[in-house]
Amino acid sequence: MDKKDFAFDKINFILLAVGMVIVVIGFLLMVGPNSTDTTFEPDIFSARRTKVAPLVCLFGFVSMIYAVVRKPKEK
Repeated sequence: MDKKDFAFDKINFILLAVGMVIVVIGFLLMVGPNSTDTTFEPDIFSARRTKVAPLVCLFGFVSMIYAVVRKPKEK
């Protein structure tokens, strides 16, 4: 089969996998203790969970979009 038949090349798949790993890291940054009915956990409003983790996820999603729309180089 000719390589022109594929929409993605190896670099596209690598970029897609890296973007997915970045999104997973962002979701892992959001994980932490939760509040219950009897106790309040102030860590739910930490900067890591409210600012850093969503930005990491956004960067991962943007990189995955780039990996999908990137056109493979013609040889």
